[in-house]
Amino acid sequence: MMMTEQVLSARQQAIAPIAAFTATGEMPSLNGALNQGLDAGLSISDSKEILIQLYAYTGFPRSLNALSELMKVLDERKKRGIQDDPGHEPNPVPTGQALQALGTANQTTLSGAPVKGPLFDFAPAIDQYLKIHLFGDIFARDNLDWQSRELATVGALAAMSGVESQLQAHIRISLNVGLTVPQLRQFAQVLAERGDAEASGRVRAALDKQLAAAGQAGRP
Repeated sequence: MMMTEQVLSARQQAIAPIAAFTATGEMPSLNGALNQGLDAGLSISDSKEILIQLYAYTGFPRSLNALSELMKVLDERKKRGIQDDPGHEPNPVPTGQALQALGTANQTTLSGAPVKGPLFDFAPAIDQYLKIHLFGDIFARDNLDWQSRELATVGALAAMSGVESQLQAHIRISLNVGLTVPQLRQFAQVLAERGDAEASGRVRAALDKQLAAAGQAGRP
């Protein structure tokens, strides 16, 4: 049997289909996934935050549609007498230079090193958006832990084609924030069980590639 820390909780597993169906825009499937997520222990705040964050990876239209679906799910559950845990709202994040500094620090911690390169020299505005908005405004919100945020990101990216390099980066970040190889393999299995074999395969391929690179670098 796997050790407890090598197994995703029911709550963590529930993030996989929510993220994937948000990315693909499959609302009937997302409806079921949101219900299962709430049943598995996701709070209303958790669920909202996952869908809010995913706009940065899937675009506003997918995120807005998913949030509308969550509203529908919560209304239906309330009519059935289900009282879902509201969770908690995030504390305020800094502004101005303090936000940029925090976002830069978060990005460095998540990535394992400062992020730079010719792409960001070519388009410095996107570097600022990443540091200030994604890793500042969003990742600094404390109502959802970083492991959950990374699972949501991996689930969404895996469901989309053509973003393999970004998926690869977030597999590495997932390991950096303490998710384990068995947990990520389990995450891929959950995607397969929920009917997205392609997404599952992308997670497995990215994880295998990361492990191969780590081995070549002499890391465990």
